[in-house]
Amino acid sequence: MTRVPQLMTAIDPEVPGGPEVLVPVERPVPQPGAGEVLIRVAAAGVNRPDVVQRLGAYPPPPGVTTIPGLEVAGEVVAMGAGVPPEMMHQRVCALVAGGGYAEYAVAPAGQCLTVPDALTVVEAAAMPETLFTVWTNLFERGYATEGETVLVHGGTSGIGTMAISLCKLFGLKVIVTAGSDDKVAACLAHGADHAINYRTEDFVARVKDVTEGRGVHVVLDMVGGDYVARNIRCMADDGRHVSIAAQGGMQATVPVFEIMRRRLTLTGSTLRARDVAFKALVADELERNVWPHVSAGKLRPVIDRTFPLAEAAEAHRHMESGAHMGKIVLVTA
Repeated sequence: MTRVPQLMTAIDPEVPGGPEVLVPVERPVPQPGAGEVLIRVAAAGVNRPDVVQRLGAYPPPPGVTTIPGLEVAGEVVAMGAGVPPEMMHQRVCALVAGGGYAEYAVAPAGQCLTVPDALTVVEAAAMPETLFTVWTNLFERGYATEGETVLVHGGTSGIGTMAISLCKLFGLKVIVTAGSDDKVAACLAHGADHAINYRTEDFVARVKDVTEGRGVHVVLDMVGGDYVARNIRCMADDGRHVSIAAQGGMQATVPVFEIMRRRLTLTGSTLRARDVAFKALVADELERNVWPHVSAGKLRPVIDRTFPLAEAAEAHRHMESGAHMGKIVLVTA
């Protein structure tokens, strides 16, 4: 019988601010409700939205804990009503709407995936947020299919490295942008077909060059702002542009007639606020279409660095430095 304590260590800043607000505190261990499991967290992924939340610009959805953290991995140690009994003591990773930066976290059972032997617990913690995001946006909203060419900005980010991996797994060509020659080399080593240093090269001209003027079928964009119009210039007729963040600006001016003339589609989404039913549906799709490749050792995340939970502030400083390649992960022990 697993004993669950009443209190846990968590990172739960009382005020917005810099990384220094991320200090360990004691919080009550959450209780799983109907359809939920309690996970003893071994590792938790660090993602860009966590930084934005820390700054006060991305509050958790109503009813969600203020503890940051969107993905965890660990052991199921308690369950609410309606959860299959075989989940008890399973090693799982899960997408959560918050609460990952803690020793225990609650997750909807439908948003959990069993961790196969091919993955370490650290690797498992680095999978859900980027995998759910890239799958839903690149393959569902962007309709990326085998043989097409995709442009992904931020090639060394967690999203970027996962997008490269999935594109190679499902037979797509992938062009990425990155901010230094070292990062370009890292993207190419990871499997990108082409990588462009956006600081020294015009990515629009390079995309046209490497596609022989045809353009790309899908753009996965996390920059927004003036990148949107530039991305449109990179797109093939009937191309799809999918926005998943707006780090470079919340507003964009686009050539409407060009969109009409070339039958372009501009779409986008955010994942955190979607309901449990939708996320469970995505988890089911991933279990059927992607998880067999994970179990076979053909898909694993790129891990940049791990930090102890108590050093979450240092993990955020490292993310904000832009020096990372792949995922940053917090570990609880």
